[in-house]
Amino acid sequence: MANTQTNQKQLKVLVPLAQGCEELEAVTITDLLTRAGMQVVTASLDENPVQASRGMVLVADTSIDKVMNEPFDLMVLPGGLPGADHLQNDIRIQNKLKAMAAENKTIAAICAAPKALASAGLLDGKNFTSYPGSLDTRIIKDATYSENSVVSDGNIVTSRGPGTAMDFVLTLIEQLLGKQKREEVEAPLMRA
Repeated sequence: MANTQTNQKQLKVLVPLAQGCEELEAVTITDLLTRAGMQVVTASLDENPVQASRGMVLVADTSIDKVMNEPFDLMVLPGGLPGADHLQNDIRIQNKLKAMAAENKTIAAICAAPKALASAGLLDGKNFTSYPGSLDTRIIKDATYSENSVVSDGNIVTSRGPGTAMDFVLTLIEQLLGKQKREEVEAPLMRA
């Protein structure tokens, strides 16, 4: 259900880009959220262009250090390896995840990136999914792993991998802006 309070302003989204991220996921996330009218800010973990997992070079809008204190309505983590490991091990990302969760903001992760959510304790007691075998589900307290393409549980949304990226982002659009906005974004994509 769309939150009418957040519909009154343009939603601001943080997409951290780590070295070794999955480019298909990163580009799909930024493209579709922009089409939905959200203000998407990509932030690298360092000052260098991001070398993605398949060799594509991505240039982030800014660095994570420059946006740490900015408010965001949504944070979306692309997966890929070693990108997801960098997100999991970066204290700034972990702190931002925890801060946004404390404000009940929407947090989403795809592919191997849910491991960063697990490290922050955000999957405890949740239903979630991830790329098969990308994280040890036994370390997550009272959680239920699903093989569904996209799993929403409260303010946490997870997805399985590059092939589920469009469904993942369209689910986020529907959850934050409503079914009509999802349909508006989805129609020109010519999905079967």
